[in-house]
Amino acid sequence: MSNQSEYDKKLWLNSYEPTVKAAIDFKDTLIPEYLEESTKKFPNNPALIFQGFTLSFKELSEMVAKFAAALKGFGIKKGDSVAILLPNVIPCVVAYYATLKIGGIVVLNNPLYSDRELEHQFTDSNSTFLITLDLLANRMVKLREKTAIKTIVYCSIGDYLPFVKRLLFPLVAKKKGLAADVLPAKNLFKFKDVIAQNQPDYTQEDVKIDDTAMYQYTGGTTGVSKGVMLTHKNISHQIQQIEAWFPAFEKGVEVMLGALPIFHVFGMSVSMNLAIRMGWANVLVPKPQPEPLLESISKFKVTFAPLVPTMYIGILDHPNLAHTDLTSIKGCFSGSAPLPLDVINKFQEKTGSIIVEGFGLTESTPVTHINPFNGTRKQGSIGIPIPETECKIVDLEDYSKEMPVGEAGELLIRGPQVMKGYLNKPDETKKTLTDDGFLLTGDVAKMDEDGYFYIVDRIKDMIISGGYNVYPRDIDEVLFEHPKILEGCCIGIPHEKRGEAVKAFVTLKEGEEMTEREVIEYCDTKLAKYKLPIAVEFRDELPKSNVGKILRKDLRAQEENK
Repeated sequence: MSNQSEYDKKLWLNSYEPTVKAAIDFKDTLIPEYLEESTKKFPNNPALIFQGFTLSFKELSEMVAKFAAALKGFGIKKGDSVAILLPNVIPCVVAYYATLKIGGIVVLNNPLYSDRELEHQFTDSNSTFLITLDLLANRMVKLREKTAIKTIVYCSIGDYLPFVKRLLFPLVAKKKGLAADVLPAKNLFKFKDVIAQNQPDYTQEDVKIDDTAMYQYTGGTTGVSKGVMLTHKNISHQIQQIEAWFPAFEKGVEVMLGALPIFHVFGMSVSMNLAIRMGWANVLVPKPQPEPLLESISKFKVTFAPLVPTMYIGILDHPNLAHTDLTSIKGCFSGSAPLPLDVINKFQEKTGSIIVEGFGLTESTPVTHINPFNGTRKQGSIGIPIPETECKIVDLEDYSKEMPVGEAGELLIRGPQVMKGYLNKPDETKKTLTDDGFLLTGDVAKMDEDGYFYIVDRIKDMIISGGYNVYPRDIDEVLFEHPKILEGCCIGIPHEKRGEAVKAFVTLKEGEEMTEREVIEYCDTKLAKYKLPIAVEFRDELPKSNVGKILRKDLRAQEENK
């Protein structure tokens, strides 16, 4: 970049709040060492809260050390891959920290994935050990034969509950689909038995900060999921970046809402790891539906709540909202998709909190941009680059050409949180990381004169209609503004004259009715003619990822298969 580059000037630094520094004196702290530090400072503080069952930092540290000993006993060595297939339950956190403690490589997997998807991830990562839920154990024992997995440990949602709930759990669990009988099998063990049979081993394996800590699989929104190689440095420095962005929040006093799935990189970094680093209680929510979210926030007086848009929308639409106290919340972090202004305003009014929108990718551990917490928050913006993060917008065809302020192009990012590369995919890595370390995000974005960034769309989602570039998010946002529409998502469909045209998929709010014609006429008042949908399909619900992002690729696939 030349010295005259607008991106080289880092215009965004002028928008930092006064207490946030542009430079961070990074410490090369290994992830399990954060748990050790918080255990020394706050031994008796609650670390994890699950359905009212509380584990202190001292107790969590001991459980991690026991599971670390167990992993060694099962023959897991430094560099071996350990697959974790769990929702947000206590053993998920324990297995993650124990694996990193012994120098293993964590492979977080989505419990909702099919056998085909899981087989790919287990095989690609060469996982030899799996920890999962009793609900999935019989399936995984069968799937194990197709993979390198030798040992399976399983836990139950009812393993760690307050006394009364633990007594009642066996009576209702199977009826509610919360527990399952597990058939005996070779090298299959119960988590609680494994913990009970091992003495704690607090030894930290000699791991270098640049060693790979985990393979985090992409959501596969653009094809087969790829294993993103994240190092100890990526994860550790990311935690320090997020901590630096929120100086108003104190160590040892806040309560984190652990609703984002830990198996997703957003939940892993912003919920689990940040809470451990800061010595905060983390209220784990295994199924982040509106009712358990409302109950967790009000009962445990949550002060920091990272959520995704569908969670905010669900909370605001729930009948229990009217008589639930959410005023303990001070700060919220929203990511994965744009949060409508109406939702932001209503949620902030109800809670008295501040919501900051941000942005990230699996390949960047994930956070790269956040709106200032105590500063200017721009509607529709993903915010500004967090400390030690460089960004630029380049021409879609020529990466060496930077786009002027206000003009759209591909967003490129460089920083300590950017991945090492894709596992077993050197060609894909070369296509995604430039020689000078910038990550090609695949997102069309622009930067304004204050250094705030705006995502225009995914490059692969762009619709070319009659020679015009149409970004479906533009239309999605217009649809969302209609008072009768709950959610909307647009895709390109073949058109004999224009090449492609727009089709909208719409879900309506409860009790509302609309016709295709009404939707198109409404869009006509807000959009250029070439952007108008030519077809509208009404759905009861839209396909979503595990973090609530509407899956445009699934709608495209469904349309193609008609």
